[in-house]
Amino acid sequence: MSEDFIFDLVINIAVALAIFVAALWLSGWLRGRMIKISEKNPRFDGTLARFLGSLVRYAVLAIATIFILGRFGIETTSLAALVGAVGLAIGFALQGSLANLAAGVMLIAFRPFKAGDYVTAGGQSGTVDEITLFTTEMTTPDNVKIIVPNGDVFSGAITNFSHYDTRRCDLVFGVSYGTDLKKAETIITQIVTSDDRVMSDPAPFVKVTNLGDSSVDFTVRAWCGAADYWDLKFDLTRTVKEAFDQQGVDIPFPTQTLIQQAG
Repeated sequence: MSEDFIFDLVINIAVALAIFVAALWLSGWLRGRMIKISEKNPRFDGTLARFLGSLVRYAVLAIATIFILGRFGIETTSLAALVGAVGLAIGFALQGSLANLAAGVMLIAFRPFKAGDYVTAGGQSGTVDEITLFTTEMTTPDNVKIIVPNGDVFSGAITNFSHYDTRRCDLVFGVSYGTDLKKAETIITQIVTSDDRVMSDPAPFVKVTNLGDSSVDFTVRAWCGAADYWDLKFDLTRTVKEAFDQQGVDIPFPTQTLIQQAG
């Protein structure tokens, strides 16, 4: 090897290392900046920032790789054709993963939910922690981590319980057929309307909606803040039951009558 060849090789290696280090620093800096911007601006979705930050990072590293290869005299056009062929083969082998990647892009683009929302998606329910390129990570109410492939999430129905600030709390209370219905309705209405968590507009709904086999059923529909939904549902159920007991309103329950035939 000639001294000129060795000198050029050393220079190329040094430049390649410099480009690589600079690309790593720049890609990491850009990703970090996007995340910090999302943290400072509440209107900017943090999940979207992390996703776009990752795309920018990979794009910078890909451009740096092309520059490095060009520095060593490698024809990037031929390399692109080779990479395309290899990518096609890998694509057939990783169809499921690519489908999850495409679904992840769609989830980020259309944003049916964001980090912090409680959702049912992909057959699972939980609070969304993060949407990655291939999976959606959730935590269940009993603190169990669930990782769902994005393909499963995007291919089915998505129920977002946190999308709106208010929710309607639906309850059904059954009373016996001998009950004074006006009295039972008054008791339920007073309890519902006296709860500060229940919104006055829309007004609460308390009506007889069903005549069952052994009970007359009242349906209650009360609007409240989304954060108060579960506590309100549990509290109203208990309070109405206790009020019925105090006011002598019977709540029917299944009974069995045994008839013994004379032998």
